[in-house]
Amino acid sequence: MGRKFIAFFQQRSPKVSIMSVFLLVLIVSILSAGSGEFVISPIRVIQGLLGYGDELDQIILLDFRLPRIVMAIFVGMGLAVAGAILQGITKNPLASPDLIGITAGASFAVVLFLTLFSDSNNALTVSIQWLPLFAFVGATVTAILVFLLSWKNGIAPFRMLLIGIAVAAFMQAGTTVWMLLGPIYQASQATIWTTGSIYGANWSQNLILVPWVAIFITLSLLLHRQMNILALGDDIAAGVGSKVQLNRIILLLLSTALTGISVSFAGGIGFVGLIAPHIARRIVGPKFVPLAIFSAGIGALLVVIADWIARVAFAPTEVPAGIWTAAVGAPYFIYLLIKQRK
Repeated sequence: MGRKFIAFFQQRSPKVSIMSVFLLVLIVSILSAGSGEFVISPIRVIQGLLGYGDELDQIILLDFRLPRIVMAIFVGMGLAVAGAILQGITKNPLASPDLIGITAGASFAVVLFLTLFSDSNNALTVSIQWLPLFAFVGATVTAILVFLLSWKNGIAPFRMLLIGIAVAAFMQAGTTVWMLLGPIYQASQATIWTTGSIYGANWSQNLILVPWVAIFITLSLLLHRQMNILALGDDIAAGVGSKVQLNRIILLLLSTALTGISVSFAGGIGFVGLIAPHIARRIVGPKFVPLAIFSAGIGALLVVIADWIARVAFAPTEVPAGIWTAAVGAPYFIYLLIKQRK
């Protein structure tokens, strides 16, 4: 099935492939919006979204299902582009925000935020709008730490991977400590971030998430020349006048920003940043603009499908979306490790 999916897109131009994958995201989103305890047909979903449907359909769609679908789309896009940037600046096909600890660092910062700025009634004492900033700081500090520890005349792929795993374990331990020190409510909230879930998404959260993800993706696309030059190697990049280290730092900050804003609302949804760029590279090639856009489409598709399954597979019990992405991503990661060894 996976080979047929890739072969279908490989037979088409990058522009057609990009339009096709986002059309597929739209179709899956409509099907997801109509699924659940109260089933709504695709036609009624479209009518409801356009404001012509039944009043009950519109309430279910606009107040409950559509906010989490929108969040799933933009979280998937953010994590996928973050992974594409990381793999590009490190020239490491195993690099992704969750595998090298950036996601764990952002999650640690989010749990720390919830613990420190909550009163005895479990209410936040500061605005929730500060949450993405905390996640960004946590992701950035972790990324810098991993890069510094793995640097030795350049970044060795497996050294960075091993150090990233160690740093991620340290951050996860810190997250557990804060969960134990905080009240029960905060522990339950923290569990959402550590497993990765879109449950409870609302429009106020999307009003923060969507603009920032759009801005950071746009900025990364504007830096496509720097990404393409870095892919040629540091010596060639320096030879054509590129400020290699400065560009790498800027792109790293963009990657951590995308990871931080995504994790702050959806938690540690794993392997999206690893799988999406790999699929995109096989279909549209290594040039950064089509690679990043197609990766965003694949990432959105993965998270929307994972959230769809999480919501309806074992209803009324909801399994976190991060478990489903891990179920696909873990075997894929093992396959990549074996392929790299060969």
